[in-house]
Amino acid sequence: MSSPLETIKRPLDYPKASHEILNMIRPIKVKALPGYEIMISYPDGVEGTIDLSSSVGHGVFAPLRDESFFRKVYIGDFGQIAWSDDIEICPDSAYLEITGKRGGVFAHA
Repeated sequence: MSSPLETIKRPLDYPKASHEILNMIRPIKVKALPGYEIMISYPDGVEGTIDLSSSVGHGVFAPLRDESFFRKVYIGDFGQIAWSDDIEICPDSAYLEITGKRGGVFAHA
């Protein structure tokens, strides 16, 4: 009797992906602006502003109400746009929002 591995004669057929895989792009510069906006620059030349004023003071963004804390935005070790280990914005979502490919910024808590 042959083993189950010997009976496999061809590679398994996997369904083709129905979505595009995006290369993750990380920002090279982030700067806090007045009015709870942040300016983000990416290595491919994309640069834009994201307005967080409607989110500041709510949920995970509650601490950003303190303007001095808001101005401490930085790029984290993994490319995340961050104010602390607990308050981050996904750089891919920010990129897509800036380029108009998809709206909405996702926060990580």
